[in-house]
Amino acid sequence: MTATKRPAPAVPGGRPSDEDPVRVSFRRYAGVRTRVLEVGAPEAEQPAARRSLRRRAAAPHVRPATPRLVLLHGYCDSADTWRPALEQLAAAGIPAVAVDLPGFGDAQPLRPGPMLPQLDAFTTAVVREQAVLGSVVLAGNSLGGTMCLRAAQNSRLPISGVVSIAAPGFVDSWLIRTVARYPLPLRLYSSLPVPVPGFLVRKVAEQVVPRLLYADSGAADATQVQRFTALFPDYRATKSRLEEARQLVAELADAYRLDSVEVPLLVVACGKDKLVTAASGRQLHTLVPHSRLLVREDWGHCPQLDDPVEISELLTYFAASAVRTTQAKRAAATASEAVSEDTAAG
Repeated sequence: MTATKRPAPAVPGGRPSDEDPVRVSFRRYAGVRTRVLEVGAPEAEQPAARRSLRRRAAAPHVRPATPRLVLLHGYCDSADTWRPALEQLAAAGIPAVAVDLPGFGDAQPLRPGPMLPQLDAFTTAVVREQAVLGSVVLAGNSLGGTMCLRAAQNSRLPISGVVSIAAPGFVDSWLIRTVARYPLPLRLYSSLPVPVPGFLVRKVAEQVVPRLLYADSGAADATQVQRFTALFPDYRATKSRLEEARQLVAELADAYRLDSVEVPLLVVACGKDKLVTAASGRQLHTLVPHSRLLVREDWGHCPQLDDPVEISELLTYFAASAVRTTQAKRAAATASEAVSEDTAAG
């Protein structure tokens, strides 16, 4: 697969600036064509590397130790939410990819039917691709956090660690509970005989989005806000997203089997999160006793937008620690099996 690089932006004097460290390509996972943002050594783009990938895939027990971050976004978001953090990771030499989940960004749409199983299959395919290049550490925000936790429940997946940031489905805010109950105001909106004008929908979205995503709406990046408001161009699109959100919230009621999570887990809870309360992160930490909990009172629902520098450092340190822990556990398990076999033979 060949990455499509964006042209370097011009600087005063007509000279190009430094090349964008984030490579953009389109790939297919579990039958879904999607966009991939990637930083780090582009070994997967070289023919020799592709042959190496096939050889490693045939021997999955031989896995490089270098941590590779796989970043998943939230509902109605895209891989672009991770771009500021990817730029920081690129500067630190940390390989990472962010993907558009099915139904969002430039990915193909979800098929009719349950959403989470489709997202599971997609996440599994991404993890398996990246695992032949290094030890995978999954990190996800909101719905992405849910998909990371569900992937961690699958013991067959080659995952060395998981970071769950503001994953819903534990102790959610009034807004998510409102969507789940589908109260009268939302029913009335969905049944309006005359569609709300598109310009009015967009105007409301421009006011609401920064308050929902950022700790401080006044510091919201206009480009990031525009990405979200573009998802609600008119009444029909907004109604469709609302129905989709209701389905997703219903599926979250039975989304987790946390007693199956054995890999290192970092739970990030955000004190200014207006969608998933910090109590939700604390509850998740309680349900997975070996997990670590970080509560940041100054972060909102998308801390990768609030503070990409600190988020990238957090992911880097946790990934290195998680890989060491997982490798030590695997080595201990292998040694234990060898001792058992020797004992049985004796």
